Amino acid sequence: MAKKDPTDLSVEEKLKTLYQMQTALSAIDEKRALRGELPLEVQDLEDEIEGLTTRVEKIQHDIDEFQKAVTQKKGEIIDAKASVERYQNQLNEVKNNREYDTLSKEIEFQTLEIELCNKKINEAQVRIEEKQKELEANQAIIADRQSDLELKKSELDEIMEETRAEEEKLKAKVKDLETKIEPRLLASFKRIRKNARNGLGIVYVQRDACGGCFNKIPPQRQLDIKMHKKIIVCEYCGRIMIDPELAGVKPDKPVEEKKTRKRSIRKTTKKAAEENPEED
Repeated sequence: MAKKDPTDLSVEEKLKTLYQMQTALSAIDEKRALRGELPLEVQDLEDEIEGLTTRVEKIQHDIDEFQKAVTQKKGEIIDAKASVERYQNQLNEVKNNREYDTLSKEIEFQTLEIELCNKKINEAQVRIEEKQKELEANQAIIADRQSDLELKKSELDEIMEETRAEEEKLKAKVKDLETKIEPRLLASFKRIRKNARNGLGIVYVQRDACGGCFNKIPPQRQLDIKMHKKIIVCEYCGRIMIDPELAGVKPDKPVEEKKTRKRSIRKTTKKAAEENPEED
């Protein structure tokens, strides 16, 4: 049997197909809602771990730089000590006061250099200790967040495993229904659904009001909706509207005020008796 062209469908068939697709999409939304905030929590933890890892790498880089500085200063101390020793040996061979003063100043300068290098080494070692503590603290946080991430991922995987098969069936149904709807109408429906807070692009009339925004619908407009002659949207929220019968929903019946009717009947009977006394 040849597949019916979507443009050849009646308005009633189009609306019915759209509502079937909305039902399937709402079911998919419900499945995804079961995951709750878990996907966002997992993403947040992954982002936090990534940020902490970058910070740890920066701290480790700083530690390496301080350690290089310590090694460099220790090398400078060795060179300075060698110079001091050489100058002291030369002091024993000086021939005049000027040479003696020059060597003494060099020894003093190298001694100050050694003291300065030791000071820099001590400062660097203090910074290394601080950075090591910071590194350990961040590594502990990463380990904690990693544990939380594994737990959240496990919960998410479990929920997804439970709903995956049914969700795939629903997605396949939606794809099949999409082929039965003309492109322009489908695009309009998707746009309406995307902008709707609850994801409803098509709704049925409930208690004389739009089933999406719950604004009252005039009687004439309700009649137009029931006629299925054209696609009608809510003038307030823009959702496509159908009548409950087409959606397969039993419409709410107005409650009859029986007591009021009885009083009305009694009053009518009494009035008739007063107008016709001969009948008594």
